[in-house]
Amino acid sequence: MIRVAVVAAVPALRAGLRAMLEGEEIRVVQEASSLMDLGRSSAEVVVVAGVHPAMDARWGWREWTGEGPAVLFLVEDAEGAERLLPSIAMSFPIYGVLLFETSADALRAAVRALAEGLLVIDPRWMPGFGARPEGIEEPGEPLTPRELEILRLLAEGLANKEIAARLGIRERTVKFHISSIYRKLNAVNRAEAVRQGLRRGLIAL
Repeated sequence: MIRVAVVAAVPALRAGLRAMLEGEEIRVVQEASSLMDLGRSSAEVVVVAGVHPAMDARWGWREWTGEGPAVLFLVEDAEGAERLLPSIAMSFPIYGVLLFETSADALRAAVRALAEGLLVIDPRWMPGFGARPEGIEEPGEPLTPRELEILRLLAEGLANKEIAARLGIRERTVKFHISSIYRKLNAVNRAEAVRQGLRRGLIAL
């Protein structure tokens, strides 16, 4: 069961999001009018509608030391998404950005993806987002020793829960590290992260 918090200034909007989200796999455990009001939530994913991230900058992930939830922002249009993405990306390493008009099925799918440590962005909004010229590898930020350890376990095919048990850490912490690995290696999934790790000589099979 994925624990979700809903943040929106308007009570009716919070109620609507709750109705769209709740089901067999997802439970809304908390509601708030702003991220600051939400505080340190027990939720794994926070869905934010109509709240600018700059308004609650102090709530950003840096205060969570890798243990905070993923955050899904719902925006009115593509222009709003492009305008907000830089500040969102700086504050929330695991995040998503979708339109208000997103269907209930798509919204729940996004929550499931974020709970697994994946980023959720409609590629149509960001032409060339994450792309690089063919044959050119960006050096990127170096992986930490823990990230290298987790990358090696990903190459062995271990699931998040198995990695957590092997390393004696929480599964949520594993998801945080995997998201950081994806970002540093310009990868969108495990297979690509392993491929990039092999290509850059970070791991060996």
